[in-house]
Amino acid sequence: MTLPTRRVCIKRGQQLIKTAGLMIPLVLFGAGQHAYAGDVAAEKILQFNIPAQSLASALTRFSAETRLQVLYEGDVADKLQAPALNGAYTPTQALEKLLGGTGLKYRFSNDKTITLEAPTRQNQSNALTLKAVTVTGKTGYADNDPYNPNYNRSNASTATKTDTPIMETPMSIQVVPKQVFKDQQAIRIKDAVKNVSGIFWATDPMYEGFQMRGFVSDGSTTVYRNGLRIRRAQHEVANLEQLEAVKGPAAAMYGRIEPGGMINVVTKKPLDTPYYSLEQQFGSYDLYRTTADATGPINKDRSLLYRLNLAYQNNNLFIDTMDQERFFFAPSLSWKPSDRTEVNLNLEYQYDTRVNYTGLPVVGNRPANIPVNRYLGFGSDNEFSVMDKLIIGFDWAHQFNDDWKIQHRFHYYNLDYQSNNQSFFNGPVNPVNKRTAIRSTTTTPIDVTDTYATSIDLTGKFKFLGTQHQALAGFDYFWEKRDGEGFASTPAPATHRPVVDIFNPVYGQVPLPTAKNFNSFSTLTQYWYGTYFQDQITFFDKLHIMGGGRYDWATRSSGSASTSIEAARNRETEVQNDAFSPRVGLVYQPWPWLALYGNYVESLGGANTALASSGKPLDSETAQQHEVGFKTELLDKKLLTTVAFYDLTKQNVATADPTNPRFSVQTGEARSRGMEVDVSGQVTDGLNLIASYAYTDTEITKDNRGDQGHRFWNVPRNSGSFWAKYAVQEPFLRGLSFGAGTYLIGQREGNNANTWQMPGYVRVDALLGYAWKVGHSTVTTQLNVNNLLDKTIYETSAFGGFLAQPGAPRTFMGSIRVEF
Repeated sequence: MTLPTRRVCIKRGQQLIKTAGLMIPLVLFGAGQHAYAGDVAAEKILQFNIPAQSLASALTRFSAETRLQVLYEGDVADKLQAPALNGAYTPTQALEKLLGGTGLKYRFSNDKTITLEAPTRQNQSNALTLKAVTVTGKTGYADNDPYNPNYNRSNASTATKTDTPIMETPMSIQVVPKQVFKDQQAIRIKDAVKNVSGIFWATDPMYEGFQMRGFVSDGSTTVYRNGLRIRRAQHEVANLEQLEAVKGPAAAMYGRIEPGGMINVVTKKPLDTPYYSLEQQFGSYDLYRTTADATGPINKDRSLLYRLNLAYQNNNLFIDTMDQERFFFAPSLSWKPSDRTEVNLNLEYQYDTRVNYTGLPVVGNRPANIPVNRYLGFGSDNEFSVMDKLIIGFDWAHQFNDDWKIQHRFHYYNLDYQSNNQSFFNGPVNPVNKRTAIRSTTTTPIDVTDTYATSIDLTGKFKFLGTQHQALAGFDYFWEKRDGEGFASTPAPATHRPVVDIFNPVYGQVPLPTAKNFNSFSTLTQYWYGTYFQDQITFFDKLHIMGGGRYDWATRSSGSASTSIEAARNRETEVQNDAFSPRVGLVYQPWPWLALYGNYVESLGGANTALASSGKPLDSETAQQHEVGFKTELLDKKLLTTVAFYDLTKQNVATADPTNPRFSVQTGEARSRGMEVDVSGQVTDGLNLIASYAYTDTEITKDNRGDQGHRFWNVPRNSGSFWAKYAVQEPFLRGLSFGAGTYLIGQREGNNANTWQMPGYVRVDALLGYAWKVGHSTVTTQLNVNNLLDKTIYETSAFGGFLAQPGAPRTFMGSIRVEF
């Protein structure tokens, strides 16, 4: 009997790879036999420690241990179980034990490739020979496999809210997987986004806000969690699966948002294969950080799964007198009552205590020439702030059939910020003596925020007149309430030395004002809802057209008073906006490895907080973007490159009212344009890299405050990054890995007035690691050195553009991780 040449699917673990092109002659034999002689016949004995688990996951571990590719068709191994494998075996012996009782047959197509076949009446005869079958591709890891060492990701859902290949998405989107976090020992999101072009950290250390393509956000509109808006806070990376950055306006899918783009953090989900990890990190400035990750099935049929992530961190900062402590707890459950339905429940609780920090003063047109570790607050022993964060998330999805799916997401988010005797370095430096400045108490020592966010999406695939469609229709709702209590420019009492000498600060003074002295109360309530649609149309497997848009209805009210929160609520003023945000895009793939794309996007931006002379808040900002570029997927789809050229303009920016400078008008305009390059993935076995370059040309094009023609603050014209890690493949050095990276930031303006500048810098980082087997476990030790050359770094400016935030000098971080 002869079978025709055909396309097959190859799977390793849970990842499906479509293949075609390489001709391998196949001869089927019974289990335990093989058709290829040579190196296989002289197999070396290896030590195996593979726990009982699904056969698909066990074969992933087998391939990692033996460097042999295991190929099989479709989902033949998905629902089979493999027994535990512990001991010394040859690869053939080990494979026979894993396949025992499954009925699967195997054969060696060559000395590096094993093919599995389901039993049939025909292959029970050992004499059947098949015609050549078309097979290409290498085995790979599932994206969510905890042992996945690779930097490449081919799919991301943030840009389109559908599981669309990045090559077919007419937007610039970059993914930073958790392996990059591990290799760089990144313990904050800002430590990871440095690998993505055109993103710059732009806030104080308590929060995580970023500038994307030059436009800044306070964090409430830049960072999302699993596709839902999250109020500004520090995000714990111990629970993150990956980070997805979408460049350019995303209002067509997400509503009011800054036009530079968005960052979506994707959290870890429970797995159906048991996995446990415990890691201890330790480093400079007395840093001690412990993380734990445990996941697996709860019942026998693996329909109910759990995951638990924990983190505890205690450290000083490189800034004098400053320290911080964190506790993080994140349990989650997944229930799959059927193959088509999934329900997920997750919770995050995070408790941070630390000393606030504002930065270093500016003297002339540069940061003051004082040590970057200098703290200019009061430095009292009981001076600290507390950030208490709770997130409750829930989502479910149901697949009606192979083409149509509905998904619903919801989360509640509470952020409670409390400050105790917290000082605030208020700058600027006295222009006469150029050495003294003012300290004051924290402006808002009590800040409580509650947020609800939800979305529901219907996606479907269908064919129409010879074209393939992937359609999306959705609705979302966001509600936020924030109350703040504090002081309005209240300096510390004269008896507690409000003036600080920046060259010789004195610590220990405790500011006296307490809650009974509060003289500033503010409220904010905002909510909006929107409905959106999108269709991705494919012609001839080469041309992909995306069209869609969103209509938003938004309401924002705020108030302030000097006596109480109730008085502030009674003085609230309300502004309403509604707008349509369209988006169109095009991708043309002349060859599978090359995609040419372009898009036009309009955006409803963030709410203006400034007031018109009438006393009412201004209308929301708007923006438009034109973008073209190309993407490549090379080296067997393991290396992804994106090159983007864009022109982005924002209107309705608040600027001074010429008739009454105490109020604002929204005739301001700002423009950003440039080029961005991002590369990530696997170059060869063991070698992964992630690199970027951005040329960002920004200009304030309309302004009544004298800033017209100036560049945006904190945005370098040139920036870039390069990081590579190599895991040694030679048997006698297997387990050894090393890596290095460099990060370039050009000179930046310290404020929009362009009166002072932060110098550019080049930072060099390095990595050395080693992993080995201990019983059933894998033990990994690692040492990272950041800022290896000990350069003086200023990361951003803050607080009205008269303070500079320094970066850390040379730091060391070591770790030991046990996984099983």
